[in-house]
Amino acid sequence: MKAVILAAGAGERLQPLTATRPKHLLKVAGKPLLQFSLEALKYAEITEALLITHYRGEDIENYFGDGTKFGLKLSYIRQPQLLGTGNAAAMAEPFIDKDDKDDAFVLIYGDLLFGIETIKTVVSKFRSASAAAVMGVVAVDHPENYGIIEQTPRGAVRRIVEKPQANQAPSKFANAGIYVFNREVFDKLDQIKPSIRGEVELTDAIGMLAEKDPPVLSVELAGADWFDVGRPGDLLDANLWALERMEPCVLGKVEPGAHLIGRVRVAASARIRSGAYIEGPVFIDEEADIGPNCYIRSGTSLGRKTRVGNAVEIKNSIIMDGTHVGHLSYVGDSILGEQCNLGAGTITANLRFDNKNIEMQIKDKRIDTSRRKLGVILGDNVKTGISTLFMPGVKVGANAWVGANVILKQDLPANSTVQLKQTIEINQKRN
Repeated sequence: MKAVILAAGAGERLQPLTATRPKHLLKVAGKPLLQFSLEALKYAEITEALLITHYRGEDIENYFGDGTKFGLKLSYIRQPQLLGTGNAAAMAEPFIDKDDKDDAFVLIYGDLLFGIETIKTVVSKFRSASAAAVMGVVAVDHPENYGIIEQTPRGAVRRIVEKPQANQAPSKFANAGIYVFNREVFDKLDQIKPSIRGEVELTDAIGMLAEKDPPVLSVELAGADWFDVGRPGDLLDANLWALERMEPCVLGKVEPGAHLIGRVRVAASARIRSGAYIEGPVFIDEEADIGPNCYIRSGTSLGRKTRVGNAVEIKNSIIMDGTHVGHLSYVGDSILGEQCNLGAGTITANLRFDNKNIEMQIKDKRIDTSRRKLGVILGDNVKTGISTLFMPGVKVGANAWVGANVILKQDLPANSTVQLKQTIEINQKRN
């Protein structure tokens, strides 16, 4: 059995992080989101996969290559235009062997994060039942945010209702974006007309398959092992999930006087200086230089060649490769892109005085993040002066500069500069 991975989307809701990389390469606990999918395929004994890419597809191909270092055989095809999941899936037809003994293949959305046993669970259900397709589903608390399945009295899938009103959802089970299809799905995809958005939807093909026998079946997956990483806050949750499942291992240089507590992983070329206090789960990547006398709290991932200075505190955050956090700074519930440089005393506020949920601009809407604590989201190559302060939920685009003593209360676009104007009055004393 082969696999098809849909990895074409731009991840616009994750801006500014996805302005310089595809969503699929965003890292949690030191690994790209897409790598977790590949590892789950291998665990299910599927060793050959086709990745369908579009936005910054060359970055994905350059990172994963032919798959050899991951124990897989990978190939790639580019979706010329983003014309929907159905359009992307149809492009895989030549890749699926007509004489495959299963006459079936796995299809997954490559921007999801899920546990290593998940794909194997869906494949096992397909092989043990007579079905046109099997799809993974997860129970969710907010059905209005997902595609929700409607089932027949016998438990077969009847259709998928996209983002129904909460009081009109046909069930509590959301489409998990993990499927096993036989080749009949390609015939259905050929018959689908574009939606009002001009896209061919894979879920329409599932609805057509569900109208006939054999049925489309669902298998419930553990909600705790599945993440739809759609917004920056979701990435923090996914990072904590991955950290809690990583194997602790300290390979780097840890100086006397440093304290590592709990589940901590330190790469071989990393350095932990004296006085550092690290509470796991925490991941510290190659060539990172931490301390002295800093506090790294749980839920934090520090990328390659990161530098954390004296008297810095970092909590529940992702610090990407090459970023320096200057001394006397605080970073909480935040995501800092690559090659950022924070001046001494930079502070990320992450809690409102009134304890209400943090709001954030996502595309063209101001939304409630449902999070009481959320700091700043910085794109790549952002620089701050000394004593810069970010208010909760602020986003800063790539290559922006924030001057000394600025209190930033609103989003800052890429390639921009903000500085504080001040008036200095000098009066000379008279004797």
